[in-house]
Amino acid sequence: MTRYMAVISYDGTNYVGWQRQKNGVSIQEILENAMKETFGTDVDCTASGRTDAGVHAEGQVIHFEVETNIPADKIPFSVNNHLPPDISMLACKIAPKGFNARFSAKRKTYRYSIYYSRFPLPMLEHTCYRSKVPMDVELMKEAATKLVGTHDFKCFMAAGSNIKDKTYRTMYDVSVESKDNIVTITVTGNGFLYNMVRIMAGTLYYVGIGKLTPKDVGRIVAQKDRAQAGKTLPAKGLCLLSVEYDEDEQQPEQQD
Repeated sequence: MTRYMAVISYDGTNYVGWQRQKNGVSIQEILENAMKETFGTDVDCTASGRTDAGVHAEGQVIHFEVETNIPADKIPFSVNNHLPPDISMLACKIAPKGFNARFSAKRKTYRYSIYYSRFPLPMLEHTCYRSKVPMDVELMKEAATKLVGTHDFKCFMAAGSNIKDKTYRTMYDVSVESKDNIVTITVTGNGFLYNMVRIMAGTLYYVGIGKLTPKDVGRIVAQKDRAQAGKTLPAKGLCLLSVEYDEDEQQPEQQD
């Protein structure tokens, strides 16, 4: 069997998340069904990580094994013929030896989007969280610097996680940008705890609307105090942008 790595993009609005579940339709289920239609056999897909219900992805990475005469760079064209408009395979190549989409990953980058408007804007509602009040982006930027580095991020882990210890993670970059009333929080790290990015975004949002200060954020991290951190923002504003691997295991180039 030949192992392939592929980049998948999806709008998670209508799905229960990446992983197959009994309580609804998942992205994994739809993708594996499309591959069965394409290759004529069952195919198991492993993703770099499980995105939750409602979370989107521009650059989810998967691996799968199959025997096929279809050239690797043509596989996306074939698979996409059997996918709905809200899921797409963007690129595919034969995986390097020993590659595993989950365990070979070195860094992931997520983006959380918040827009300001007194009233809901339908074109943004399913991909952004709406703030009813304007945000102080400069204060959010200052607070974001408190999250960079290696810390015990227990304060940004939601209840229900299976992880009880080993809650240290390294954030290589946390940035805040604003354009056309949309504020984006982009986070790159070596790993994330349960709902971590959504809680980080909620904490920076609280800074933006004056409920917390940048100094508070540093204290919350130092004290590992979940109770004083911001709320967990809704899944719809979160998007997995990219997954990075070692230089010889980089994502395949996307098709033109």
